Amino acid sequence: MNTRGHSREVGRGRMAGEAQPDYGDNDEDDDWGDLGGERDDLTDVPGGVRLQKVLAAAGVGSRRHCEELIGAGRVEVDGQTVRRFGARVDPEHQIIRVDGKRIPARQDIAYLAFNKPPKVLTAMSDDRGRKTIADFLGDRAERLFHVGRLDYDTEGLMLLTNDGELAHRLAHPSYEVAKTYLADVPGPIPRDLGRRLATGVELEDGVAVADRFRVLEQAGSHALVEITLHEGRKHIVRRMLAEVGHPVSRLVRTTVGPVKLSGLRPGETRDLTTREIGELYAAVGL
Repeated sequence: MNTRGHSREVGRGRMAGEAQPDYGDNDEDDDWGDLGGERDDLTDVPGGVRLQKVLAAAGVGSRRHCEELIGAGRVEVDGQTVRRFGARVDPEHQIIRVDGKRIPARQDIAYLAFNKPPKVLTAMSDDRGRKTIADFLGDRAERLFHVGRLDYDTEGLMLLTNDGELAHRLAHPSYEVAKTYLADVPGPIPRDLGRRLATGVELEDGVAVADRFRVLEQAGSHALVEITLHEGRKHIVRRMLAEVGHPVSRLVRTTVGPVKLSGLRPGETRDLTTREIGELYAAVGL
């Protein structure tokens, strides 16, 4: 398991690959699918799973819809367009894409969004007895890793997965995956603050630049602002806003790349959609 970068272990249980994927009904009674589609140069994997079953199990759509996608030439396996409904593939090792976006073909890999409450450590355990991410995961079998970190007092969206390569790339600054935050700060906000943040703020460890900034609410001495940036240095948002005279009293991360916090309640998790996973893959070049 690849645990490079800033991802950390936040769950225990079976290692990825130990579970037996469930692709639905018996694969041997679905031979009628071989009658459709054009031939191709893809070599069927001995003992492999029919392509439409892999697509359906990944949440792309119903079996029938997946066959339509294959027939329309919208599905690729290891870079080759496949039009045969009955093509057999190895979802554990082959890369499958629909409309150019990779799908989560392996059934033993988990992709979760988690709404971290404040006063929770981004860790598995704490010798001081504080709450950690693990307290909210329940008795999950997967050995999960968190992507990056959120400060103890910061709340909002975190991604959890046992896909080590994706976790590493999402956390690595060279892939520049944007993250958006809401921040409560003292007002009023000067008109040129967005320009100053976009130009760059000099911090003790180098210049920090915001991709986007806007004021959402402002009343007297209070303001709610939204800031987006692609780097993940420690306390970066709090330090940037403090440096320009607007220290943060509350900070919530609302997006990581294409994934949004939406209506997820504090302490809750949800499975990422097939579209979200595909867009995360695309964002980091997988």
